[in-house]
Amino acid sequence: MSDEETADTLAHMSLTDPGMPAVQRSSSDLDLNPPDATITIGATVPTGFEFTAAAEVKEKLSSCCKISKDRGKIYFNIPVDSLSQVHRLRSVDNLFVVVEEFADYKFKESKEAALEDLQQLAGKLPWAHALHVWQLNTSVKKKKIRHKQQNPAKGSRQGAAAELGAGDALAVATEVQQGSSQESAGQEPVSLLEESSEEKDGSDLMATPSKEKEADEISSPGSPVLKYRVTCNRAGDKHSFSSNEAARDFGGAVQEHFQWKADMTNFDVEVLLNIHGNELVVAIALTEESLHRRNITHFGPTTLRSTLAYGMLRLCDPQPADVVMDPMCGTGAIPIEGVSEWSRCYFLGGDNNPQAVNRTANNIVSLLKKCQNKDSSFSWGLAVDAVHWDIFNLPLRTSSVDIIVTDMPFGKRIGSKRKNWDLYPACLREMSRVCRPGTGRAVLLTHDKKCFYKALAKLGHLWRKMQTVWVNVGGLHAAVYLLKRTYTKATAQEAGLSSAEQQVSPEEERD
Repeated sequence: MSDEETADTLAHMSLTDPGMPAVQRSSSDLDLNPPDATITIGATVPTGFEFTAAAEVKEKLSSCCKISKDRGKIYFNIPVDSLSQVHRLRSVDNLFVVVEEFADYKFKESKEAALEDLQQLAGKLPWAHALHVWQLNTSVKKKKIRHKQQNPAKGSRQGAAAELGAGDALAVATEVQQGSSQESAGQEPVSLLEESSEEKDGSDLMATPSKEKEADEISSPGSPVLKYRVTCNRAGDKHSFSSNEAARDFGGAVQEHFQWKADMTNFDVEVLLNIHGNELVVAIALTEESLHRRNITHFGPTTLRSTLAYGMLRLCDPQPADVVMDPMCGTGAIPIEGVSEWSRCYFLGGDNNPQAVNRTANNIVSLLKKCQNKDSSFSWGLAVDAVHWDIFNLPLRTSSVDIIVTDMPFGKRIGSKRKNWDLYPACLREMSRVCRPGTGRAVLLTHDKKCFYKALAKLGHLWRKMQTVWVNVGGLHAAVYLLKRTYTKATAQEAGLSSAEQQVSPEEERD
């Protein structure tokens, strides 16, 4: 189920909708997150584009973002009934709802004490709010899967398990919170965990349940068990424990708290433990896979992530009627992402590899079918084309392109750094010919920074560097350069023009 389908379905649902799946709900459950309640959403974004993602959140959700000290993460507060809009964000990779955030968590120096603190923390967290939001996401996805009837028998069984498990989790979380309030009032709390402990024997997170126990659970249709896993993302060298140890001990405490079953692969709930220095965030994942896979159906050896393509496009600020070109488009991630967000621009992608052009064309067709299924107004097509061409001799008129956005060869999987010494200057020269002087922009991604600087130094009269964004691409420390086309025209040798055509007229400068 895509992020857009999830957003569309969520937009038509209410947290108190009586048509929601039959889970254990009480009036106290519904009071946990009324439609106007505020929740904290976290998102992972392409490293280096945190401020770009924050600007998109501010623009589309009217919410200010907090950028984490851990690069590649942002946090923002939204009303619960705005959850559907979050899935339409194009700059985020993964989404999660925050259970609790600790800006300055005091980790103990010894490993045993630090891990014991994490175990005790699991039982003190306010899980109910986050589980309610997770339940909404999960219920929508299960409903969509059953509606498609891809695998009716299996889908209905897993859907029922997830729905009942979510209700059990909410009931437990609510009961624990009520128990805490009763305890503070001098009353004896009644916990659902005590009832669960009579039926089940507490087991370690990594322990494999016996076949007899699994058979008993399967044979009892009224007691489905929610499956979960804990993922720890840790950064910093002052911790006495490893990521695996933190996930193991915290996960064991989560299991004791909810009586869930640990499953590292086929899990229903993913609990996130994000640690960066003294910053600790406990969250529940809202996406099963990264949202950057939204538009590409035919992948190549170096397919650019859609979220990174969006960040690059947003840097150059496309305006209506702009002509945006990707001269080395590969599978077409940049023009396809562009036409999805900036439908009033014209996008043109090309490559010298026929296979790459075919992949781009297939991806465009897939996007068109997807758009036509949602809206019949797309029957005329999309403002995007794919062309087979030579990057050194583009079949375009001089000064006919407003924006150039491309992922240049890194010299790793495709080409080589030795070839880049000739490729980069030639590409920049031909780009300068087709790009409009004075107003044209270029956003170029490369890992071969030394070669790029040398090429830019040779053509400094044609391009002026405006901004550099350092990004992480598959573990490689790459850079995105925002260039602006100067008013200087290319020389006769560079552009194939006569000397009389090289100067820019005052009228052209004013334009």
